[in-house]
Amino acid sequence: MTNDDDARPRATGSCLCGSVRFEVRGALRDVVICHCRFCQRMHTHVGAATACAPSDLRIISGRTLRWYRSSPGRRRGFCRKCGSSLFWEPTPTTHISISAGSLDRPTGLKMMEHIFLAQKGDYYEVNFEKNGAQPWACEA
Repeated sequence: MTNDDDARPRATGSCLCGSVRFEVRGALRDVVICHCRFCQRMHTHVGAATACAPSDLRIISGRTLRWYRSSPGRRRGFCRKCGSSLFWEPTPTTHISISAGSLDRPTGLKMMEHIFLAQKGDYYEVNFEKNGAQPWACEA
């Protein structure tokens, strides 16, 4: 006999066109805003991502899911049909980051921090008093 809470996913999500659908069965980390150059290129601005344990992510429909090795030891998952950026995965796989905007609402998540602020675009400012998230101390 299983508990209904154990059978229900913690979160569900998809790409823009719905061709890639997924669910998360375990805990999700709060959202990190990444200002690195890779995220700027991939998302055309900042990246906003939550994360889960690899074993907690289940791809429900993934025929159009493709992976791009964006840098040594890292790859990014996206939908080849609509172009949605969905996942980021380090090697070895310690966790899988999930684009926060791909999750179905309500997420129950909050923004927790900004990372790689030294690489942020020159066309915007980050106001920590306004949004409450803090910068990460170890910036590259």
